[in-house]
Amino acid sequence: MDIALGLLVIVAVVCAGSLAGRKLNLPVPLLLVLAGVAGSFLPFIPPVELNPELVLVGLLPPLLYAAAFRTSLFDFTSNRRSIGLLSVGYVIFGALGVGAVVWRLFPEIPLAAAIALGAVVAPPDAVAATAIARRVGMPRRIVNILEGESLVNDATALVCLRAAVAAIAGSVSAVDVAAGFVVAAGGGLVVGLAAAYILTEIRKRISNVAINTSTSLMAPFVAFLPAEAIHASGVLAVVVTGLVMGTKAPSMPNGAARQSARSNWDTVQFLLENSVFLLIGLQVRTIIDSVQDDSLGAGRVWLGCAVILLAVLVLRPIWVFPTTYLPRLIPAVRRKDPAPPWQFPAIVSWAGMRGVVTLAAVLTLPDDLEHRNVLVLAAMVVVAGTLVLQGFTLPALVRALGVPGPDRREDALNQASLMQLATTAGMARLEELRRESDPPEVMDMLRRRTQERGLAAWERLGRPAAEAATPSQRYAQLRMAMLEAEREKVLELRRGGDFAHEVLSEVLERLDVEESMLDASLNELDSAADGGGGEGLSQPGGVCDHLTAAMPSPLPGDPACAGCEREGTTPVHLRMCLACGHVGCCDSSAGRHASRHFKETGHPVMRSIEPGEEWRWCYVDDLLG
Repeated sequence: MDIALGLLVIVAVVCAGSLAGRKLNLPVPLLLVLAGVAGSFLPFIPPVELNPELVLVGLLPPLLYAAAFRTSLFDFTSNRRSIGLLSVGYVIFGALGVGAVVWRLFPEIPLAAAIALGAVVAPPDAVAATAIARRVGMPRRIVNILEGESLVNDATALVCLRAAVAAIAGSVSAVDVAAGFVVAAGGGLVVGLAAAYILTEIRKRISNVAINTSTSLMAPFVAFLPAEAIHASGVLAVVVTGLVMGTKAPSMPNGAARQSARSNWDTVQFLLENSVFLLIGLQVRTIIDSVQDDSLGAGRVWLGCAVILLAVLVLRPIWVFPTTYLPRLIPAVRRKDPAPPWQFPAIVSWAGMRGVVTLAAVLTLPDDLEHRNVLVLAAMVVVAGTLVLQGFTLPALVRALGVPGPDRREDALNQASLMQLATTAGMARLEELRRESDPPEVMDMLRRRTQERGLAAWERLGRPAAEAATPSQRYAQLRMAMLEAEREKVLELRRGGDFAHEVLSEVLERLDVEESMLDASLNELDSAADGGGGEGLSQPGGVCDHLTAAMPSPLPGDPACAGCEREGTTPVHLRMCLACGHVGCCDSSAGRHASRHFKETGHPVMRSIEPGEEWRWCYVDDLLG
């Protein structure tokens, strides 16, 4: 009963803290840590002792798998040099550097134990780094590097910790350490690839949604446990499995199973990653009480912990800045990957929050190790200090350095272009498959629905949130109201008992599926006011001669679509031909006068003349510029 009540309280606090953080615009991880710290000192809350096996085996694999599953394998490989230097090079550098500082502060602690603490506090936390990085709107490349680092660095740290613990127990040579790295990395890679292949082949052959989703939830442990059994890196095996399966997931059959797996993993990730931060805070009282009677003295211990925290904060930029710029002294590297502005390594240096893996790893130190509680307290101070100091100040640092994050308007433009290309491919396949016997109304319905989906993406580009909704968004609003009435009618009939439960459930499920498809349009309308500017948009797919030759034209003072005025229709967005200056309405408008102008004249390039937009479109080559 006590365990059930404790789990219920943790979930309730996580949900309440997450809701409060979003309402107050505060980082949810930090809010939950502070809630845990406050809770640890409340007299009616019993002391909480974190079981390292629970974290390293029960929580870490699914958390890393969920993060890896959502990470782009292309982005990971394109940033592999930066990720490798941070996840392997920095962890080893940090372990040795912090170990030297600890040994100098506390000569009573063996050097191997000091290096073990260095290995524990070296890796930034996978959850904290990505949660805060995405929230503050960092450039995507920085987020990709931090994500990649946080996925792999735990494996390096745990191998270093294993070698340091072996040195505490006896003697270990440099050859043994090197061999351990090779076995851990090679074995983890092989097991991860094998697990991904087996699970992918199994899921391809399972059509049942529940079984398919359950197989997905097993994936992190299918990779982790065999790797650990052969003394390879289970963490690396999980990451490799997640990266591969995440890449293959969109091409897997059964869309219902893909949607179910995403929904279930979203819930699992939300509960686990936020519970982790709450557990960090709940450890504080227990850890502080454990060092009160240590022979080193309270004052010396706390001062030493503060110096260790300072060393952790300083060592990261000492590593990051040289490893960012020194490789680019090689001409081949510099040509392929020019040096970033100094603000980029500054942000990466400060985005080094530690988390629950640090606490769990330090608790695996031998119980009979002298001054073990001091090492545990030092790890706790590093975790709390980095979460508070770096977590709270990182958003302000990003703003102060003036580093622009992803441009939501550019994302919308690229999405519209991508949808246009996908729609064109779908229409081409329709023309290949159509038969003379196919009913014309079926063909018209397919064309209309396919085109409307693509047009909805273009409608997001031009209208500020303060104005009326676009046609697609208005459709979603009205259809949602209709669905609500339909659901109420079905529930009313259910109370009458005239229909079988299975029939009612099937109808309600169909209504739910349609409602979930409409939610995206309504969310776009609700969040449109948060979008950024749209100038200087880049071309995602290439350039053509028409876009290159198109010359800028002055914008009309009071633009209007003459065709809409003549026909008595209302335009959604306005476009201008760059060959003759003709103004027409977009394809979401009833008249489609911009496209009609192209068909009549052959003028290839038009541009948007909506406020804040400068993008162009080539009708001939279907390219954005």
